[in-house]
Amino acid sequence: MAPAANGQRMPDVWVFGYGSLCWYPGFEYSDCITGYIRGYVRRFWQANVTHRGTKEQPGRVATLIEDKEGITWGCAFKVTGADALEYLGQRECTLGGYATKYIKFYPRIASEQSGISGEAFATLVYIATPKNEYWIGEEPLLVTARQIVGSRGPSGHNVEYLIRLAMFMRDELPGASDEHLFELESLVRRFVAEAELSVDQLLMMGNTPLRRIRRDTHEEVRRHVTFEYTSRVPDTKLRCLHI
Repeated sequence: MAPAANGQRMPDVWVFGYGSLCWYPGFEYSDCITGYIRGYVRRFWQANVTHRGTKEQPGRVATLIEDKEGITWGCAFKVTGADALEYLGQRECTLGGYATKYIKFYPRIASEQSGISGEAFATLVYIATPKNEYWIGEEPLLVTARQIVGSRGPSGHNVEYLIRLAMFMRDELPGASDEHLFELESLVRRFVAEAELSVDQLLMMGNTPLRRIRRDTHEEVRRHVTFEYTSRVPDTKLRCLHI
């Protein structure tokens, strides 16, 4: 814990990222671990006019929608002190229209030595609600995809936001399911190609300083991990060999 202005120690806070925080947190943190939350699904139902779009051409960014059987994968960051939370409050709430909520987070990997057990713990989550002015709600994926391809803002092209999130899922959480994200990515890539644009060039338009994020540093020291989340992961069929 870090000392506060009154001399008392400020508690550590875990923040769950499921959108751009997964590949660009933008704040200092001491640990980052992958995992998931239950009861929510990720949807691109929130407009954005400050980072990935403009008022004339709003971009689309992710939020969470309640779903009793839902699973949303992402990563949790351990932060200490007020600076990170003030930064997130400005980035997500003031500019983005998000509200905060505490939701249980389930680590992908558990370790006794790391202090991270297999049990869930509370994380601070930023969620857009229908009460904010940038709320879009459900719309056809074709419409969302075309809006993303045509939008860019001060932080870069809207395509970058989507593609880097999909890359995070494939690279860091292979096998995890997110049909909405991957179907949207497929449509965006198709529309980018039809417009004779390059995804790589659109990724380079951003002014976000990217660096490799060290996640799951406790992974080499493991213990038993539960696999209750597999209800949303496609079944794998095995073929028996008669030798």
